[in-house]
Amino acid sequence: MRLALAQLNPLVGDLEGNGRRILAAADRARAGAADLLLTPELSLWGYPPRDLLLRPALIQRQEGVLETLAAACPGGLALLVGVAEPVAGRRQPGLHNALALVERGGWRIVCRKRLLPSYDVFDERRYFLPGETPAVLELEAGGRPWRLGLTICEDLWVEENLRSRWPDAVDPIADLAPQRIDLLLNLSASPFGRGKGEVRQGLAARAAARLGVPVVYLNQVGGNDELVFDGASFVVDRTGRPLLRLACAAEDLALWPLAPAPASPGRGDADPAQAAAPPDPWEQLLRVLVLGVRDYAAKCGFQRALLGLSGGIDSALVAVIAAAALGPDRVEVLRMPSPFSSAGSLDDAEGLALRLGLTTATLPIAPLMEAFAATLPPALGAPPAGVTEENLQSRIRGTLLMAVANQKGGLLLSTGNKSELAVGYCTLYGDMNGGLSVIGDLYKTTVFGLCEWLDGEASGPCRAALGLPPAGELIGAAIRTKPPSAELRPDQRDSDSLPDYGVLDPLLKASIEELRTPEQLVAGGADPALVARVAGLLRRAEFKRRQAAPVLKVSDRAFGSGWRMPIASA
Repeated sequence: MRLALAQLNPLVGDLEGNGRRILAAADRARAGAADLLLTPELSLWGYPPRDLLLRPALIQRQEGVLETLAAACPGGLALLVGVAEPVAGRRQPGLHNALALVERGGWRIVCRKRLLPSYDVFDERRYFLPGETPAVLELEAGGRPWRLGLTICEDLWVEENLRSRWPDAVDPIADLAPQRIDLLLNLSASPFGRGKGEVRQGLAARAAARLGVPVVYLNQVGGNDELVFDGASFVVDRTGRPLLRLACAAEDLALWPLAPAPASPGRGDADPAQAAAPPDPWEQLLRVLVLGVRDYAAKCGFQRALLGLSGGIDSALVAVIAAAALGPDRVEVLRMPSPFSSAGSLDDAEGLALRLGLTTATLPIAPLMEAFAATLPPALGAPPAGVTEENLQSRIRGTLLMAVANQKGGLLLSTGNKSELAVGYCTLYGDMNGGLSVIGDLYKTTVFGLCEWLDGEASGPCRAALGLPPAGELIGAAIRTKPPSAELRPDQRDSDSLPDYGVLDPLLKASIEELRTPEQLVAGGADPALVARVAGLLRRAEFKRRQAAPVLKVSDRAFGSGWRMPIASA
């Protein structure tokens, strides 16, 4: 049997358009003599469709699209398509997350997802009912019958350390063991997370060992709102050895032949070059962020992007990502110096813009600061001072950026990092302005690490592939080594208001992603006063985060749909 793995980038809710994407992949698959085309979870809808699933008109349209697929399906090829199957007589939740087998002239449901995630960014029990039985698809190919075990995304995540997610002890892999399958297929829509690729491959390898068969893992690719799906699909043999890997953060289609009778458990029929090692983790992170910006802009209808370039490391990294995502000719940066901006920062911003080839405009804000200082005393009883004066500078810049974005129809990119967003070291209606927060899920130490890698020789091939200058420093040592500063008052440093990021970030990560309590942090050796301070900052900044731009998710828990803390709480 010859399989085609179509790692597709769908547009959520575009049933007809996604159907055309599937048919285009089917044509390529048939040209490669494939017998079965695999597409990701909910491939006809794009994942996650969220409350679009509650619209009866879209559910009805789905049937017409499936009929179109069946009529146009190349002869001799079968398609596995991710669909939402309505359940007769049921209101919300009244659907199954399902797979349809589409062949020339007809289609039928062959699998229903059994484990429905309702944690982090997932909320599938709002829409779906769980499947109740294991799914096995029988097909004839290569002169013999094949029994294919079918699972959908979460159905593979059944290891002991994950059992707390599933107290009812359903184990779709164990239920397939008596079925004597030849191959396990897992069709997924799994968002990117740092280190998640190794977890997926480990789960697939253990499932292969439990069932004694190869495992095909096919994942969606593309950015949908704040979620970025990295693809990175693969095949492992029955011992867990990788036989095939698809691209990270890019659409891809690969053919994989399955030998009718493997001579030994270690044998596979793939070119070893196709199973080359995955990209460096820093490269994966960069490519995912670039994909997230590119797809957010394209799928929301933006042709251009805009950001404020201060000469600091955060805005420098966002500028690089934007240039790679959209092309430097479609990215504009504003320098908005105040009387407190250092000459070095202005020069660093200009140098970075020149290296990237970005359009630059300089808008000094001193006259606007003076106008505010002259206007506010009747209400304040004095000129603005302290934090009020500092925040006014940020809000002036935010207003200028929004004005340019409105006038030119561009997407304003927010440049704040996760450390700042966590403790509220950011200004509402100022530097938080924007339609997308590009690095809002990167701690400051991660920003430094990614920029260090970008400026090293190892990043050269990746930079070239993304259309960035392939040699020499990109961010620049001056930007990477300067002490972080908002430059809102003379000689200001972030360290004036915050602990050193090397100390702060581990506490934030433990609190946000591991949900450790202050008591647990202190028991682990952290300074009690510092823990109490950080916990208070994290809690009090919730109202700011609720009004932040969507944050591209790259960690186990990002601010946004996977972080649902109350604003008013004790």
